[in-house]
Amino acid sequence: MLTEENTADPAADTFLAEAADLLGARGLTRDPDLMEPWLTDWRGRYTGRALALASPGSTGEVAALVGLCARHGIAIVPQGGNSGMVGGATPDASGRSLLLSLRRMDRLRRIDPEAGQAVCEAGMILETLHELAAANGLRFPLTLGGKGSATVGGLISTNAGGTQVLRHGTMRAQVLGIEAVLANGDVYDGLTALRKDNRGFDLKQLLIGSEGTLGIVTAATLRLLPAPTARVTVWAGLPGILEARALLRALDRAMGGALEGFEVVPAHCLESVLAHLPDARAPLSQRHEWNALIEFVASDLDDAALRERAEAALGAAMADGLFEDAAIAANETQAEAFWTLRDSISAAERALGPAMQHDISVPVERMPEFILAATRQLEDEFPGTRGVAFGHLGDGNVHFHVLAPPGAAAGAWEEGEGRRVSARVHDLVTKWGGSISAEHGIGQVKLGELARLGDPVALSMMRAVKRALDPQGLLNPGKLVPLA
Repeated sequence: MLTEENTADPAADTFLAEAADLLGARGLTRDPDLMEPWLTDWRGRYTGRALALASPGSTGEVAALVGLCARHGIAIVPQGGNSGMVGGATPDASGRSLLLSLRRMDRLRRIDPEAGQAVCEAGMILETLHELAAANGLRFPLTLGGKGSATVGGLISTNAGGTQVLRHGTMRAQVLGIEAVLANGDVYDGLTALRKDNRGFDLKQLLIGSEGTLGIVTAATLRLLPAPTARVTVWAGLPGILEARALLRALDRAMGGALEGFEVVPAHCLESVLAHLPDARAPLSQRHEWNALIEFVASDLDDAALRERAEAALGAAMADGLFEDAAIAANETQAEAFWTLRDSISAAERALGPAMQHDISVPVERMPEFILAATRQLEDEFPGTRGVAFGHLGDGNVHFHVLAPPGAAAGAWEEGEGRRVSARVHDLVTKWGGSISAEHGIGQVKLGELARLGDPVALSMMRAVKRALDPQGLLNPGKLVPLA
């Protein structure tokens, strides 16, 4: 039953009554207390309103609901775990859109260990997928800090990256098939995984990364890999970011496919985390200007054999002066402690005060020079700020934060000078041939910047696709695709 007072719009009342009949009390609510947690984005930057919160339990219900929205002209904001970083799953302030949660659709439809495939619904939590794969002697080769809340549908809609892209690629590489509901309520059934299929456009790739603006992903066929038999995690201290790139290349040559992760952490970030986490300990006894968190994984070696190979590769790299010191995790607990240091950087930096966060990429071979040049240029142009870069050096994606000057007022600084800082970062990234959004998406946060800096031809193509698949503009309006 709808518990909120009647809307002032009779047409909306009619829609809500029909939606309630379709979904029942469990599937539709207007209870403010139940809706409130889902109306603000994870970063707390955007808060909106919605007609109601719909939680369908099946693809059939999603299709019927979307068809109903199309007939009534009701906009839809799809939402997974609400853990996105760019406000892509938050409704606007009008209160005229429907918030559509996929969290009830969390079933594993089937798993085929022989084929290395799983078909799961969009609301499945990433951590749950990891556990289900492990129970079958397999693994899903994508992980990130928010694995306990991020959903499969959200990961697909944003083409999520994470810490294993170096070896396994982004979410695009993990998706073998997709089921999605289109703007008119039709169901696109593309779950069958074919290695070769030349019947025209690869429609699943069009939907991946579209942030719910072209269709609502309800299920996916995902690739699974053999569970690793060995893991070696290393924390290395380096004199500089240029040496980090040289070390990455050396280890890639020596270890090949066993090199799965290569994350860079500057001294400032490590020190911030150590101050933020009372029980955290520095992996190395001395301070180093830069650190690298390196992970090797194998499915055809045991721990001893992989460790022997890793030690030989690290020994050769140290002899070449590519790093100053290193600690190899003695067990899984210590390996996870290393990763906790890396995964806690954003929270630790946020605790220091206002900052502008940027998820950017440039070609791997140019990233160290970009970090050095951009940091120097921004600190010169905006006195008192501090540039801090960390993250996935192996795939050319770093999180480039610019910390506000000491004493800056939270809120006011971000809305004033912070906006100018972000525009300048994006200008520099574009000049260096990079992307203003490497893995978090565009959402609301970067919509204006994409319009300002995006290639006009590419933007025109995106708008044409949006008009073709969503002519009423009802799917996640105001996200990803800048208006002409």
